[in-house]
Amino acid sequence: MIKESLFYGKILLFGEYGIIQDSMGLSIPYTNYNGKFTFENGSKFSEESNQELKKYYQHLKELQKNKQVDASFDLKKFEEDINIGMSFDSSIPQGFGVGSSGALVAAIYAKYGKNNIKAEESISGEKIKQLKTIFGQMESYFHGKSSGLDPLICYLNLPVVIKSKEEMNTVGLPSQGDGKGAIFLLNTGTPGKTQPLVSYFLDKCKEDGFRNMLKSEFKKYNDACIEAFLNKDVKPLLSNVKKLSKVLLEHFSPMIPSNFQKMWQEGIDSNAYYLKLCGSGGGGFILGFTKDLEKAKKKLADYDLAVVHQF
Repeated sequence: MIKESLFYGKILLFGEYGIIQDSMGLSIPYTNYNGKFTFENGSKFSEESNQELKKYYQHLKELQKNKQVDASFDLKKFEEDINIGMSFDSSIPQGFGVGSSGALVAAIYAKYGKNNIKAEESISGEKIKQLKTIFGQMESYFHGKSSGLDPLICYLNLPVVIKSKEEMNTVGLPSQGDGKGAIFLLNTGTPGKTQPLVSYFLDKCKEDGFRNMLKSEFKKYNDACIEAFLNKDVKPLLSNVKKLSKVLLEHFSPMIPSNFQKMWQEGIDSNAYYLKLCGSGGGGFILGFTKDLEKAKKKLADYDLAVVHQF
């Protein structure tokens, strides 16, 4: 039996919602979670996953038939493997903003795509753009509309900075420091639903006031966070994350579970930590930034924190 490749989760550190409106984004692989194809049957999970793959196979068949995907697939092999019980064994929680559908889409493209664009460290910006388009077409099945970014990160397994809809590049991340500062994930305990929240956001974008806020505040702080993070400038990073956290609490409150809004405000008031959305929000994980991890852990002692990056 061929050993199946692992596809890791991802975290969009910055750019949630904003990348739909052309602000910058920074997404990184998250290796604590992964998924791979397997032929080990018998469990309820593998049966359910196999049924989901059957549905997705039909969707991909339609996409290819109607020329709605800029790639071609060995659908015969895909169908054969599904019929002998293939499932996608994944530890990536669904609806938590860490790339569960992204890893699956990346795995399907890698295994069944013909004449694939290879995942190489020296991949050009042009090829990244092509991949992102293909993955957006493939992933729309799960979210209604997809930027294709999640599967892109899962496929390349490299950090990607999105400068605009037209310009994307892989980047090196600042090396993990052993300082007191950290980026962490906070588990809300309930999955979020991407599609209704994206629809809500797109509706809000029809309002002049909301659109102006995105340009004048959200985009400004979001893009400044990315620049500061990549330049290892901790002070401007944290001051811009704080501003971004305030904007999100004020204008994106439907995306923040109501029982976390008080804690969100407490982080801003105490400067012990700052919270922001991880993916579309509504549940799943919340991202936290702190200059003092131990202090943040004390404040958030009742919650499950997982450190993503230390600085």
